Amino acid sequence: MRVAFFTDSFHEVNGVAHTSRMLTATANRLGVPFLVVCAGEPDAASGRLQLPRGRAAFAVERDLFYDPLYYRHRAEAEARIRAFAPDVIHVTGPSDVGTIGVVLAKKLKLPLVASWHTNLHEYAGERLPAFVPQPLRQAAVKGSFQALSRFYQLADVVMAPNTELLELVEKASGRAGFLMRRGVDTNLFDPARRTAAAGPLRIGTVGRLSAEKNIHFLTTLERHLLAQGFTDFRIVVIGDGGERAKLEQDLRQGEFTGVLRGEALAQAYANLDLFVFPSRTDTFGNVVLEALASGVPAVVTASGGPKFIVEHDESGFVAATDAEFLRYSYTLATSAALRRRMALQAREQAIGTTWEKVFAEIEGAYRAAILRRAAPPQIRRAPETHPLAAPTPETPDSAESSG
Repeated sequence: MRVAFFTDSFHEVNGVAHTSRMLTATANRLGVPFLVVCAGEPDAASGRLQLPRGRAAFAVERDLFYDPLYYRHRAEAEARIRAFAPDVIHVTGPSDVGTIGVVLAKKLKLPLVASWHTNLHEYAGERLPAFVPQPLRQAAVKGSFQALSRFYQLADVVMAPNTELLELVEKASGRAGFLMRRGVDTNLFDPARRTAAAGPLRIGTVGRLSAEKNIHFLTTLERHLLAQGFTDFRIVVIGDGGERAKLEQDLRQGEFTGVLRGEALAQAYANLDLFVFPSRTDTFGNVVLEALASGVPAVVTASGGPKFIVEHDESGFVAATDAEFLRYSYTLATSAALRRRMALQAREQAIGTTWEKVFAEIEGAYRAAILRRAAPPQIRRAPETHPLAAPTPETPDSAESSG
């Protein structure tokens, strides 16, 4: 099976980029011809088609941009797609890159798979200024979701990272859906990497420091622990984003590392005693799975994807309310025996979650899209000796990621 993969993000530090790199690396290990189309400076040696954004691009995140004039690359992308001759096109969302992928799938009559990675409609509500009244906030969320739904209706098959969201996307798009979970590298993320000696309890979080991640709840957690008389702790914040400066100002016992990658990130996870993830908008939560693989029990909210990762009262706790989140965090922070028990279960749970298993599920979605598409592709298949038939193997660095 030959796949053309149009991804919103590949080089950045976020969940979509991390997933894109890992899917590419897994496809290469499995010998699946997998052409990545993404934003970036041209790099022929990589095997990817990287198309640069221009001066019209504006920031969506600190390191993620959208170019409203990106469609100028359509002809170049079409030539590369025709040469590669994919069996299916996969887009990761309604980005500047994804739009070209959809246009080419329709023009060339190729099966189209669209995966949902980010709850952009919820971001629309979270990022509005505090003075915006609730009815207008709800209207923004509803309007954004309707716009997203129209995009996913263009696909033959849709994918989403958890069952709850998958049902929502299937209903909104009217398309058959498949799970697109995430894997974890348990050789990299391993409790054996711990180097921290005795000292203050290390409560950590990893991810983008932005409003929609509910990151400022960490200050509420800090105040709660101090009010309970528990003072021997540090809150380790791994990542970066627009809310970092305010968080540094508000957290009395915070420790900020910035973005970490590879072995530095893996060691930082292993040196934690407890992982907290207060986000309510994440569709999956790669960082939660990485924490569990590192033998660190986690406390997460009951909103979004992380609740499907943590086994409640086994590898951590799933909190239905803010009060529960605070109570579970305090319970774990003050019970070394409970942390040890949950750490063992967390590692055991993560070991069976491989990217190869994830890719096998995704291939099921690709096959379904191909079967659904009655008309044959309107392009001639390239010979197997074409240099794009075997992309240059990737060895992605495991970057801080979320979503």
